[in-house]
Order: sequence, then structure tokens, then C-alpha cells
Amino acid sequence: MSRSTLSIILASVLVATVLSGVVLAKPPGSGSERNGLTGDEVSTLWSRDSDEDQDGGTSLEQLASGTDITFKEPPRTAATWSEHDFDDLEAGDIDLSVYPPSASREDGSYIKDAHATIFGVHPSTRGHLEARRAPLYIAPAGTLRGFVDYRIDVPRTRSWGDTLVYWTLLSHDIERVSVKLDGETVASADGTHTPSIDYDLDGSGPSTLTIDAEIRTRLRKTVVDTEGSLHEYEFSYHAETVHVSDSVDVEVYTLDPSVRSAHYPNGDSGAVITQTQPWHGVHFSGTAGHVRGVWRYYTARDTDWDTLVRSTASQTEEVPSDALPVYVHAYPSAIGPRSEPVRDGPTIIDTWGIDRGSPNTIGPNVTVDAVDGVYTDSTSIATRTASSDLDHVEIRGLVRGESTIIPRRDFDTDRELRQSDLSVTTLRHNATAMTVQIELTERPSGSPIALHETSRSGAGRGSDRSGYVAVGDRRVKTNESGLVVVTVADPGIHTIRYHPGSWLTHEPAYVGETTTLRFHPLASVDGIVAFLIEVMWQLLPFVVMFYAGHRVLRQFGLHNR
Repeated sequence: MSRSTLSIILASVLVATVLSGVVLAKPPGSGSERNGLTGDEVSTLWSRDSDEDQDGGTSLEQLASGTDITFKEPPRTAATWSEHDFDDLEAGDIDLSVYPPSASREDGSYIKDAHATIFGVHPSTRGHLEARRAPLYIAPAGTLRGFVDYRIDVPRTRSWGDTLVYWTLLSHDIERVSVKLDGETVASADGTHTPSIDYDLDGSGPSTLTIDAEIRTRLRKTVVDTEGSLHEYEFSYHAETVHVSDSVDVEVYTLDPSVRSAHYPNGDSGAVITQTQPWHGVHFSGTAGHVRGVWRYYTARDTDWDTLVRSTASQTEEVPSDALPVYVHAYPSAIGPRSEPVRDGPTIIDTWGIDRGSPNTIGPNVTVDAVDGVYTDSTSIATRTASSDLDHVEIRGLVRGESTIIPRRDFDTDRELRQSDLSVTTLRHNATAMTVQIELTERPSGSPIALHETSRSGAGRGSDRSGYVAVGDRRVKTNESGLVVVTVADPGIHTIRYHPGSWLTHEPAYVGETTTLRFHPLASVDGIVAFLIEVMWQLLPFVVMFYAGHRVLRQFGLHNR
């Protein structure tokens, strides 16, 4: 093999190695920088990397290398890592501009490869709601970090005849960096390549968040006439301003929940919490525990920052990035809503909201327990907790740090629930069926509870009390007197249960009640008679056979007297 051929092969291997390092950017290992986190916390950040089992490290580091770690609540690790790793971002110099491949660049006459790119917005959570819908929820008060860079193309010195022209760079700077919401400036800072700007936003809902920077430069052009012993100088000054910006679609996350509560007869407390934007869960005062909705969380880097481009007037080079922003992602979990503590915590009575399809926005290399099919996004959660002193609730949002405490005096409703009573009276009972009358009343007043539409002369004129009485698999409703007649034909024990309508829409409101009904054919005179007749019919063939055999034996003299 010739030396030139060997050189070509080695060069090809080197190029392939460099390219593979650029394309397959890997997150920092457990032994590298920590950025304000522990080694275990760093290992949980990288849900978008390729999972490869590794030896060594702690148990969590080994687990995280082979799978993706999810969280029960929005973790702080993404914002902490991004804040510290941002310090590793370095701009170029006069002749060099550094930018991520996704940056939108602007060129002027002298200012080239200029850009202002959003590095991260925190606190925030990317909500994977459904197919093609994954809004970035941002806290009303947070921090935008950006990267601004450019290079200056100073014209080259030229000469012809007795004339010499050369240029001098007098100044260049980033004049001002601003944060805008829907085109309106909400915060600004002095010019810097790596602005970190705190903002405080009003309102809520979909918006566009923008970083805007103004880059200026000033040059002097000198024309020298070298003819003769005395040179003549002519000066002219040239200034240029380039505006650069970058935007991201966001939804300003604002908690504005409503809470309706009720007292159960046994001292339990009920609460229904409703919040328009997706929300995490509710913590009850005291030791009552907490409830979370359908959402779980993972963290992943923004792959737009896996590499950086280093650009000069003559060449560009793509290199691995030293700074990786990380975001929190929320997804609907197949686990569904949960209460904690599991045994003694609140009871989830019901959840309702918008029915959505399974999201397809989570992306590759992320393995989490997302729902498969239609799910309800738990806009409202109804709970019951064994706490008679529920003096406030704390609603926690999908974005870390966003929460609000609502005292009981500010609840929308605070209702007393009444006890109900079920009684069963037998009307008819035979061998094939049992007919009973079920009476549903309020305890202790004995007032009937009607579950059908009341007459127009009644107190509940035109109203309809929802709910039903279940007798096994059948659902029935009581009349104006709280009565309903039911016939059962299957022997056994039948459970009778009153399922009241929601206390949110009824006044007065009741809690459910349960009783049982036992049916057996032998429990009536008719049943006993029918049973005896059936036994006689079953025994008749044996009696006839016995009698016939007895007669035959006597006929042949074999009967033993």
C-alpha cells in the first residue's frame, strides 16, 4: 500500500470520527461537570439520549443509562442545570461568529453572521397534550437566557496607482437586548453576548416570546494620495446597525382555580378543584395528603444546541456544544390520577375535562408510560378526604414553583351533604320471583327522595334530580313518594345501592346508601309447597319402580315375609 493511499484512509477515518461526534452528541457522563446537581440528578436529565447500559456509578446512574427516568412532580434539575451550563457558552471574536445551526442569521455590509438565539426560558414545562399540540408553558415570572454573536467584515486594504485605501474598525458592540411579549417590550438589559434577563408577565394564554438585540459598528475609511512628497488624507466614517431576534411560541401559565367543598355526615370533607390550563395536583391542609392528576414528567435536552457552528469569512466548522439547555416535559401517564398516601390518603371520586388523543409529540429516544388512546386531561378532580378541619388547599401547577393557596373562606361553595336511607318491603314472594318495594328517604327526617322529574306543582318545579338506585345490574328511579317497585327472579343476595347525583348540581345533596335483598324460593309457603311437589315428581319414578319390583318378587314367591 502506498504512503498516499494510507494517508487518505487515515484522513477518512479521522473525518468520520469527527462527524460521528457532532451528529451523535452525548450528554455529559457521571464523572463530568455537575452544574449545581449531584451525580444522580445529572444522570436523570437525559431522556432524549440513546439508552446504553453502563457499568460503574451509583445504582441510579446505572439505571438511568439504560432507561428514561420519570418524576411525580416537575423537577428543579432542568432549570438548575441550564442556569449553570449557560456559563460555558462562549462567543467568538471580531473575525469569528458562533451560533447553533438553527439560528436565524442576518448580514449587513460589515456585520456578518449576526444572530440572537434563545438558549432557555425557565421555569417552564413543555406539555405534550395530544397529537401536534405541545405548548411550552412558562411561569409569569422567569428568566430568558440568550446568545448573541456576530463578526465584523472589515474591507481589505487596496491600492492602485498613487492611491491607497484602508479601513479601520473604530467600535462595535451589542447596544441593547430586550425581551418582548407579542411585540411589546417587557424587560431589557445592557448589551452582552450572553444576556440573562428576568421578566414579569401579565395575562395568560398563547403568546410569542422574543429576544431582540441591536448590534452596531463604526468604521473609518481612509483614502491616501501618495503622489508627491506630501501625502493627502481623506477620511469618511461608516456606521451600521443590524437588528437580530429569535422567537418561541409560549403559553403564559397562570393558576386561576375554583374550589367547591362539602361536608359529609361522618365528618369527611369533599372538594372539587377546577383549573382551565393543565395542572399538577392539590395538597390538602393538615395531614390529609394530596392528589395529582394524569400528568407525569421527564427532562430532556434541547437538541438544537447539540452542536455549534464557528464561522469566519473563509470557512465554517461545526463542533460539539459545551452548553446544553434542558427542559421539563409533561405527558399524560397511563398510571392516571393518584392520591397519596395510598392507603390513608384522599379518595378520588371522579375526574373530568377534555377528552384528548395520545400525544405523538414526545419524539424519538424517549421511553415513558404515556397513555395509548383517548384520555381525560383531569381539568376537574373531585375528592373526598377524612379531614374535618380542611381550612385550605394548595393548588400546584404544571410549571415548577407555580402554586396558589386558597383558604376555605374563598371556596366557591361550602355545602352540607345529607344522609340517605334505603328500606325494602316484600310485596309478593313465590317460588319463581320476589316483588319488593324500595323506599329512598332522607335521614333522619324521613322525607322522600324522588329521582324522576318532579311535577310542576312541586317545590322543585321543572327540576330533575339525577342519580339512580341500582339493583344488581339494573338501574331504577324512585317516584315522587321516594318509592319504586322491583321484581327479582334470580335466587341469591342482591345488593341495592343508591348512587346520588353530583353534590355540585343538587340542593339538597345526599350521600349514597347500600342495603341487601335475599331471595330464596323456600322463604315462602308457596315456595315450600312447590318444593315438595317438585320432590314428589322427582321421586315418583323410584316409587313406581320399587312398587313394581315388590309385586314381581311376590309373584315368584321370592318376597321375604
